[in-house]
Amino acid sequence: MELLTGRIRNYPWGSRELIANLRGEEESLQPEAELWFGAHPAASATIGDQELIELIAADPAFHLGERVRKRFGDNLPFLLKILAAAEPLSLQAHPSLSQAQEGYARENAQGIDVAADYRNYKDANHKPELIVALTEFEAMAGFRPLAKTLELFDELHCAEIERYLAMLDRSEARESTDLRVLFTTWITIPSASRTKLIDDIVTSAALALARTDLPQWMREELANVVALHQRYPYDVGVLGALLLNKFTLQPGEGLYLDAGQLHAYVKGLGVEIMANSDNVLRGGLTSKHVDVPELVRVLEFESLEDPRVRPIIRGRNVEFPTPITEFSLTKWDLSEGAIFNADGPAIILVTEGGTDLTCDGRQVHARAGEAVWIPAGDPEVRLAAADATVFVATV
Repeated sequence: MELLTGRIRNYPWGSRELIANLRGEEESLQPEAELWFGAHPAASATIGDQELIELIAADPAFHLGERVRKRFGDNLPFLLKILAAAEPLSLQAHPSLSQAQEGYARENAQGIDVAADYRNYKDANHKPELIVALTEFEAMAGFRPLAKTLELFDELHCAEIERYLAMLDRSEARESTDLRVLFTTWITIPSASRTKLIDDIVTSAALALARTDLPQWMREELANVVALHQRYPYDVGVLGALLLNKFTLQPGEGLYLDAGQLHAYVKGLGVEIMANSDNVLRGGLTSKHVDVPELVRVLEFESLEDPRVRPIIRGRNVEFPTPITEFSLTKWDLSEGAIFNADGPAIILVTEGGTDLTCDGRQVHARAGEAVWIPAGDPEVRLAAADATVFVATV
């Protein structure tokens, strides 16, 4: 059991306040987008002056345990983060495991440096992910059911959109095909056509938002599209956003996204856990590398009505179930203390208050924004009663 020092990732969409405020620090000089607590080669957390990835490699049996090694080899299978968005992230999706393996091997064979800005596949792993809001958290997640999108278009009264709707079959059985046709057409149309379409959408959205009878969900969707256009004028991601669900999570609510599901987080602070990967295929709303053909290749065009996770409450603890095996995330209330004991590795992340952790005569104090590494080989860990909240990440 050791205090784990996370690695800050400074991306333009990050916040100068959210992570700093969580940790009780002054506003940062640069945007702090993510704080990584894990063992990914791109930015491993550290214990003292040694990277966690090196410690695990030196003694995987002790750190990971036999159950985890048998299933995932000698690598920590999850990556835990704090994510802080002051501006929208890129419109993106993540590959499946087979797609990641193929893409990583292909780019290696092409001689593309793994650190190159234009590389798509940083590793050979998939990246299903779960985010749990710590503040009000806005997100675009998954293609909206086509029937609801057509309702939105009917209220928008946008002549330019009507030209493209003629391509659609509109039958329920062909929904995924229609979504594919509309999205791939919009994301590849010439610049002049895109400008004309977005101009008409934004003008029509402003008129719709001025109405008092517009349904609230449509109001939120259209306001988001207008805001994205103001931040990224005439970006193809503005068109993609018009087809996605828009959610505002309240603190404690979670959202799960699997491979191939198009999404973009918009604003807020959250705890994010994923399979141990940094593979991102981008389609807009970013200054980073965009690869539209590769994004379309990995996308799932099935609609996603609601990706929010239904939590399971067990006493003072809240579990956020997902369908994958690389990670499990639970939120603990430490008002009465707790005992942790598992046959695999764990990271305990404090998000509110602070607590003392005791294991085999050793004690570590962790405060908000800090995390503790629990190797599989450690005996039970006792968390002192405190006015604190922690997230426990396990395999």
